[in-house]
Amino acid sequence: MDLYAASAASDQSRTKRFYTVTEAAQLLRVSTPTLYREIRAGRFPAIRVRGRYVIPAKAVDAMEQAALEGGVVEPSDLGFGSLAG
Repeated sequence: MDLYAASAASDQSRTKRFYTVTEAAQLLRVSTPTLYREIRAGRFPAIRVRGRYVIPAKAVDAMEQAALEGGVVEPSDLGFGSLAG
């Protein structure tokens, strides 16, 4: 396996499937309380596990892609509203 393939395999093994609310807030450059408010209002995708929220990485990726393709994105416009805990 060459160095590039080894690096790519290593990157894939470190890819997160879920972010904590704090991690997602940092990625999105918003405050953690702001993100919690959006989650609780059903306007941001999250999964609630025993009172703790996690953010699907695929949801963040989908929002990023939609923003790159069409400008400003509202998570609820992407069908994420029903995922909020």
